[in-house]
Amino acid sequence: QVQLVESGGGLVQAGGSLRLSCAASGRTFSNFAMGWFRQAPGKEREFVAAISRSGISTNYADSVKGRFTISRDNAKNTVYLQMNSLKPEDTAVYYCAQGRHISEYDYWGQGTQVTVSS
Repeated sequence: QVQLVESGGGLVQAGGSLRLSCAASGRTFSNFAMGWFRQAPGKEREFVAAISRSGISTNYADSVKGRFTISRDNAKNTVYLQMNSLKPEDTAVYYCAQGRHISEYDYWGQGTQVTVSS
C-alpha cells in the first residue's frame, strides 16, 4: 500500500532553517498532489503548504508564506518543505500527505517533530 515517510525534523534555534523530506511509495508519485500539515501541542492539525502533481501550482498558509517553500522531485518520489526564518510558534509535528487533489488527501505519513527554541 501507500507509504509516506517524513525525515529532517529536529531542534533548531529561532531564525534558523530546516528542510523536511517526505519519501512516497506504493503508487505513481507524479499522479498525486502532495501537502504538508502540522499539529502543535493542544491544537488541531493545520494546513501548511501544498503542491500540484507537476509542481506548477503551490499553496501556502498565511502564517508561513514567504518563509516556507514546498517543492517536489518526481524522479525521486519525494516532496520537500524548506523552512527558513523559523519561529517558536512553528514548533509542531509535521505531516506529509498525498491525494488526488490539492485539497483532498488520502494517505498520511507518521510525522516528524520540529522544535524551534527561542
